[in-house]
Amino acid sequence: MISQDYLQELAQRTDLVELVSGYVKLRHRGRTYTGLCPFHSEKTPSFVVYPENQSFYCFGCGVGGDAITFVKKIQNVDYLEAVKTLAARAGMPLPEEKDDTSRLKSRILAMNKDAARFYCAQLNTPEGMQARGYLRARALQDATIRRFGLGYSPAGFHTTSDYLQKKGYTQQEMLAGGMIRQSQKGGYFDFFRGRVMFPIIDLRGNVIAFGGRRMGEEGGPKYLNSGDTPVFKKSRNMFALNLAKRSKSRRYILCEGYMDAIALHQAGFDTAVAPLGTAFTPEQARLLSTYADELVLSYDSDEAGQKATRRAIAILEQESIKVSVLGITGAKDPDEFLKKYGAERFSMLLDGCSNAIEYELSRAKAKYDLATADGRLSYVREAIGVLCGRCTPTERDVYIGRLSQETDISRQALSSQLQSALRQLNRRDERKRQQQLLSEGSVGRVKVPYSQGGQKAMGVAFAEQQLMAAAIKKPEFLPYILKKLSAQQLLSQQIAQIYTAVGQLYEQGQYVDFSALSQCLTDETRTLLSRILAQNYDVAFTQRDVDFYLDKIAQSVPRSSQAGKMSEAELSDYLDKLKQKKLKGNHNG
Repeated sequence: MISQDYLQELAQRTDLVELVSGYVKLRHRGRTYTGLCPFHSEKTPSFVVYPENQSFYCFGCGVGGDAITFVKKIQNVDYLEAVKTLAARAGMPLPEEKDDTSRLKSRILAMNKDAARFYCAQLNTPEGMQARGYLRARALQDATIRRFGLGYSPAGFHTTSDYLQKKGYTQQEMLAGGMIRQSQKGGYFDFFRGRVMFPIIDLRGNVIAFGGRRMGEEGGPKYLNSGDTPVFKKSRNMFALNLAKRSKSRRYILCEGYMDAIALHQAGFDTAVAPLGTAFTPEQARLLSTYADELVLSYDSDEAGQKATRRAIAILEQESIKVSVLGITGAKDPDEFLKKYGAERFSMLLDGCSNAIEYELSRAKAKYDLATADGRLSYVREAIGVLCGRCTPTERDVYIGRLSQETDISRQALSSQLQSALRQLNRRDERKRQQQLLSEGSVGRVKVPYSQGGQKAMGVAFAEQQLMAAAIKKPEFLPYILKKLSAQQLLSQQIAQIYTAVGQLYEQGQYVDFSALSQCLTDETRTLLSRILAQNYDVAFTQRDVDFYLDKIAQSVPRSSQAGKMSEAELSDYLDKLKQKKLKGNHNG
């Protein structure tokens, strides 16, 4: 565990507004800053940063927390990596790792670094001749090979593990890091053998995993990739992103594989990245959207590549990033295109690539015979579906005009059909939004089973949340509250966790604020607390409020399985009335 003193100093040295501004365009509004949420797609800003308590909360998707939470989510890293990132940013020494998990991660990262060096050295041995020949055949230059740290894993079943053992790494560490596997007979063998090796490097420069490519037609799958380990989640990282992030360009190129990305970098296109042996994921889309303004999809031209393109487009619809699709002709992939036609032709291809809308429309058009009435109608139906997606009104107007010319159907008729489809889509979205409000709004925020007292228990739980907000916003109330209330009296386990942490900090003589509390809470409870504080940011709590909440909690009824139930709509209305009553009391006070 990391010491509380260290975390407190880190919080004091970290300006959350400055941190978030590196990813979100913030607008100063009074005592807060607002912007478009980086964690979900939205057109109206609902993401708010609160400088006074160094917290953030999104009223759209419900994500909230402190600086560590923000880095965890925006960079898709774990808690320790987020702390290290902030420490490096603040000029602090890295935290001492005291728990077994942290020590294991450090050992795996060190082992991976030594393994990468070993593979690089093996590339220049007589046994590595075939691997060198393969890289030469792929037209890779020595500088490119060094830049990407490419290497060779010896064919022996224990060559790599024997080397790592001599370096002091245990069998347990090698197994945890994915360097060895256990056979059915109980023995162990090197996972990567006789392959060209591609180290996977994270944004902090750590070697977190490997990819290995076979050189012949036999010998297992073409590519072999590390599985998830304590330091690596393949769905949350990207190959070559550690290099791409250094580029001044905000137009990134998403390739299908390692070799395409490497070939593009060698040709001067230094923002090429690739997934890590899996299909493109929402986590990877979110990660790229923090570095890129435009993402060019440059998958293979075969059917599998086009299927991957369509899937990536669907995923990227949730992100605020421009999506373009590269139409590769005369070659199956970017690597082959560069070899045939060169970097200048590829640059021209990039500049002329179509956007995602044009790509989807062209694929829809290719399916049907527009010489027939049935073909034109089928094309129109699919095209209308495309235009109901993430399009601006101007884009819809342009493409409706083009669709009219292609099908010889009047622009008015097509516009009417589009508006009808949009209304139907909006009604469906509104139903989803209402359902989400019921599950995540006032009702969802108060997670108390009806068996704990039904309607009255919900009122108590709401009072518990408000009491926490009052205690944290005005610590002068704490001595009074701590005398009146024990954690055992609270219905909500999460509120009890917050209250216990509040009491411990107060007894230790520490300042009670969100930054200090967040280090003591689980992710879910930290999010709850950020939501409570966000909702009460402008509320000036009084002694009368505190007494009202304490009285409400004191009136809590015993748990009963026979308690009456309220519908979600009735419950939401009840909580709104309770809040209005509290606000009215504030004005009168």
